[in-house]
Amino acid sequence: MIVIFQDRRHAGRALAQIVVDECADELAAGGAIVLGLPRGGVPVAFEVARELHLPLDVFVVRKLGVPGQEELAMGAVASGGVIVLQNDVIAAYRIGQETIDAVVARERLEIERRETAYRDGRPPVHLHDRVVILVDDGLATGATMKAAVRALRPIARRIIVAVPVAAFSTCEELRQEVDHLVCIECPEFFHAVGEFYRNFDQTTDDEVRALLAQARDAVPCAEARSRTLS
Repeated sequence: MIVIFQDRRHAGRALAQIVVDECADELAAGGAIVLGLPRGGVPVAFEVARELHLPLDVFVVRKLGVPGQEELAMGAVASGGVIVLQNDVIAAYRIGQETIDAVVARERLEIERRETAYRDGRPPVHLHDRVVILVDDGLATGATMKAAVRALRPIARRIIVAVPVAAFSTCEELRQEVDHLVCIECPEFFHAVGEFYRNFDQTTDDEVRALLAQARDAVPCAEARSRTLS
């Protein structure tokens, strides 16, 4: 039976329980952090971080939409400049390099804007040699998550991807790139992430900022717990 989540925070609570069960050994070493992919991944990540008593931050990744059909991803770009392209989509829609470059430049500016807005001027958290739990509200092509994983691979000790739902083919591809994949629903026949939520309203920048601020209040407790597990 397919699970339908009430909203993103309900999905996050359900996801957290599976992360606890499946990743206990990886988390026991301490120093783990939860990174939500804005915007929709942040409410899910907030609940995962709260249930696991871990610090929360964002990792900004932007989808590269096909011009005129922006919901269709031809790739993604992540903080740090890592780009992942969906070559099958690019070929099918005959998208030229000049067009790709223009979309990448626009989305890099949006990454900079969001990082400034979400962190209120604070620098990104230290991620070197940490266990990183990357969270989104769901994955269709997985382009944004792949970009995040590839950007973090050189610095993270281990990468865990945790999502409530993802297309089966995307799950199989991601398993080859991460240390652990946690997914509640991986249907073979998949149309859209929103089909698995009763409430899938767009998450706003203000909601992201509010959740990050709330999570920061719990950081001393989370960091203390991480040290005791080290």
